[in-house]
Amino acid sequence: MEFHSLPGRIVYGDGTTELACVDFPQVEQGIVDINHTFVDESLRGQGMAGQLMQRCADQLRKDGLRAKTGCSYAEKWFEKHPEYSDVLAEK
Repeated sequence: MEFHSLPGRIVYGDGTTELACVDFPQVEQGIVDINHTFVDESLRGQGMAGQLMQRCADQLRKDGLRAKTGCSYAEKWFEKHPEYSDVLAEK
């Protein structure tokens, strides 16, 4: 199992089966909406959602994109990680 970065999406799985993902489609020029996170029951409680969010935030920072947080988990994650506040789009 490994992480796969796709346009607007990061997936954890084996290429066929997705066990976890975060979706962040572009909603306007230079801005994405982190609107969905999913972690399979078999991985819950192991920090997988946090790993997805960190990879997502790192990817957005690298690509020079900013994020809105349509997903409640993403909103809470950014509140707990102020070191990534530069990735957030102004509300």
